[in-house]
Amino acid sequence: MDKLTAWERLSIIRNPKRPNAYDYISNVFEHYYEMCGDRLYGDDRAITGGIATFQKLPVTVLATVKGKNLEQNKEVNFSMAHPEGYRKALRLAKQAEKFGRPVICLIDTPGAYCGVQAEQRGQGEAIAKNLKEFMRLQTPIIAIITGEGGSGGALGLGVCDELAMLENAVYSVISPRGAANILWRDPQKEKDAANTMKITSNDLLKLKIADRIIPEPAGGAHNDVKMVCENIVEYLFEALKKNCKKSLENLLKSRYNKFRRVGMFNE
Repeated sequence: MDKLTAWERLSIIRNPKRPNAYDYISNVFEHYYEMCGDRLYGDDRAITGGIATFQKLPVTVLATVKGKNLEQNKEVNFSMAHPEGYRKALRLAKQAEKFGRPVICLIDTPGAYCGVQAEQRGQGEAIAKNLKEFMRLQTPIIAIITGEGGSGGALGLGVCDELAMLENAVYSVISPRGAANILWRDPQKEKDAANTMKITSNDLLKLKIADRIIPEPAGGAHNDVKMVCENIVEYLFEALKKNCKKSLENLLKSRYNKFRRVGMFNE
């Protein structure tokens, strides 16, 4: 699996049979109670959020949702959230902070929705506010990229104390198609862009952006959902145990330093 290119991994994570947020939630957590709406505009089905228990520990779960067929994808806008989705996520994260629950984010989105209505309702402001508020949220945050981690749409849930990626997941500042459009003015060069952008879990681990790679079975997570969920449980148990022990001061300082290190280089 280590020899797969970024483009090959993209093909795996775009498989419609790949587990989505609800598959992971039902297999990893117990007593999930979904909570809807941002209390400002409405509910966005592209992001689900609610309270659950993990190994008897109360947690808040936030996740972007992909459908498994055309009708489901239309319902969740192909996992591209509107501003109300990010505002719902922030509302639930602040609730978690109030009650001392860790926040667990499951991310699989090509990016935030860039339509006119989303821009009219403040898409950029909603994502920017999440970046600011998650950075200083006074409770542990663990994020897992389960498939596509596309641009600001992913980062709106990606400010965290620890970032893990499933083995075939990708995380990028822009989608490969968007990069191809900018670099070569040719979206058909998406494959070339993907293979040069350093977006795989191995790349991100070497760059110290990701903290852990969660193994998948050969061919992708859809070939053994139970195994992948067991690996996620094992990772979350360790990550929560470590981060819940930290004092609030150390937790926030470590989170700040984690993102300050991103992008450092030597000439």
